[in-house]
This record gives sequence, structure tokens and C-alpha cells, in this order.
Amino acid sequence: MDIAKFLALIDRLCTREFPAQQGRSDLVLAAPGYFVAELETSRGLRVAEAARRARIAEDFHALKESVSRILDHRRGAHQPSWSMLTLRVRAARGETIPQPWSDISLRTDELNLWEPDATGRWVAVGVADRDQADEIHLLAIVTDIDPP
Repeated sequence: MDIAKFLALIDRLCTREFPAQQGRSDLVLAAPGYFVAELETSRGLRVAEAARRARIAEDFHALKESVSRILDHRRGAHQPSWSMLTLRVRAARGETIPQPWSDISLRTDELNLWEPDATGRWVAVGVADRDQADEIHLLAIVTDIDPP
């Protein structure tokens, strides 16, 4: 876990041009209007027992808060933690939720979110740990698409 590398990647994504079509590199899903970066991924949790998974999830949430504290110094304080439950409920009622917010709401329970700065881009950090059959991921989202 290298927070300096995470922050450098977020900084690069804030200045990089969005692609015309969706694509993926090793760590970054890129699409028109957004990037979703997997900053850190657990190993071996797809078949792990619940107690071990819970301990590692706590570590990932602590890492999210460490990254967030530094982003707070760079971008100003983040908004109050944004619960993804509202987006899931709105989608279940038939509302169209734009990407990347739709996918992120299914993967995370909450995000730390910073309003656009001089780059004009929103930045969010969250832990994707909702799918018990998947690894846990620390995600960074950089987008010019306003949160719904």
C-alpha cells in the first residue's frame, strides 16, 4: 500500500483527457466522462471466511480515510460521506442513474466526495466490498459527470 502512488494516480487522472470509448488498463476503467481506478485490491478473499474478510475490509476503510485526509489538504474538506443506498433505491424505482455513479453504487456503501476544483472534475474514494464473492477494492473515481 503506497498512498503516494495512489495520490499520484488520482492527480494524473484529474488532468488526463477522457477517452471517446470505454476501455480498461490494468488498474483503470476509462470511459467518456470518467475514470474508475482500483488503487488497491485484496488477495484471496473470494473464498475467505467472514471474520478474515471483515478484518481486511476494516483495513481498506482505514486506508480510504488516510487517502481522504491527504486529499482534504489538497482539495479542501470532502463532503459528508455519501451513502450509495439512495442511488440503489432510486435505481430500483426505475430512475436512470448515470455512470460511473450507477456501477459505483452497486459496489460501495459510501463514498468520500470532493467537488470540482480548477480541473473541473469530481473526485471520490470508496471501498468496494459489497460483493462477498469478489475481492475488496479501494477505488478512486474521477469524473466530470455530476453526482445524481
